[in-house]
Amino acid sequence: MWRVFMLLLLPLLFADSLQDSKDSRINSPNKSPQPKTFSGTIVFTSSNSSIQEAVINVSANVINHTTGIVSTRIIPVAYILAILIGIPSNVFVLACLGGRKSLSSCILYCSLAVSDLLLLLSLTLRVHYHLNNNDWIFGELACKVVIACFYGNIYCSIHSHMCISVMRYLAVVHPFLYRTMSKTFYAICTSLSIWIVFAIAMTPEFLVQQSYRVLGEELVTCHDIQSYEKSFNRALIPYRLSLICLGFILPSLVITFVYGSIIYHLNRSSRDWKHYISASTLVFGIFLVCFAPCNALLFAHYVRLYTQQQYDLYYYYRAAVCLCSFHGCLDPFLSYLLTKTSTSQVKFRSFNSKDSKALSMS
Repeated sequence: MWRVFMLLLLPLLFADSLQDSKDSRINSPNKSPQPKTFSGTIVFTSSNSSIQEAVINVSANVINHTTGIVSTRIIPVAYILAILIGIPSNVFVLACLGGRKSLSSCILYCSLAVSDLLLLLSLTLRVHYHLNNNDWIFGELACKVVIACFYGNIYCSIHSHMCISVMRYLAVVHPFLYRTMSKTFYAICTSLSIWIVFAIAMTPEFLVQQSYRVLGEELVTCHDIQSYEKSFNRALIPYRLSLICLGFILPSLVITFVYGSIIYHLNRSSRDWKHYISASTLVFGIFLVCFAPCNALLFAHYVRLYTQQQYDLYYYYRAAVCLCSFHGCLDPFLSYLLTKTSTSQVKFRSFNSKDSKALSMS
């Protein structure tokens, strides 16, 4: 895990040296690809006190989208719905986890609930931002914290799902190995690794300016409009692509294999697992619906930046991000569904027709 993270940092560590030979092209922002947000250029203006202020200049199309009905009404309404449902349900899950007998599953579900809860809490200030015509009033540091918390907890939630699905896979497909494992130790190690890695992975969000005052407009944007004239800011492109691979593509492949194997092996069992198979299929389907569009659009957005220097896919990406917040409020109900479709002590015949012992499902 740490080796993977060091690979993510390489583009940032060597960005300046790699860009020195390209200064003539860097000075023109229209010729260089920009990361995830809308593009803008820095302009210095003088206030009444003769102090120069850095503001950002953007096109009229970007302003129209930033202050349009999708950004100022539809997105915040979706966030409010997710907050009203998700925060109480995740708090309830955390309160009930103490009564579970399996400490390993308790640790994994606690990690998932905490990441979902922090994700939803970070949306509260974003709701005010969108309803306030995309005018950020809480300052630069608060903007950085909210953005890092939002994206970091999305990836933490995805990886927590991966760990839970792997535990289910081992309990169903490799029951004897599952019984001999030190499940609590592995649950603690994986949960801590996820939180530490993605906490550090969000460090670049604190190293770049996130909020800018827009030239000619009475608003300050948070993360949505940025300048990428500096080489460090441009280095976020390979870095964010690496985050997509590590934070979504890799765990999605693991989850797809795991759920496919679980369904395949349960179909071969002598017992009727129709309800558990249906519930597992539903959980996997909702996972893909909530996370795949957002990350697919983000990946395609980077491809267009490299090939055509276009950022119009960011319009659709901002709307697709709402689906990630909905998954945070659905997690408690999906976990409850899986719990009710299987018993706490599962007995089934192994796939070589020999009886296996009772297993504690995660």
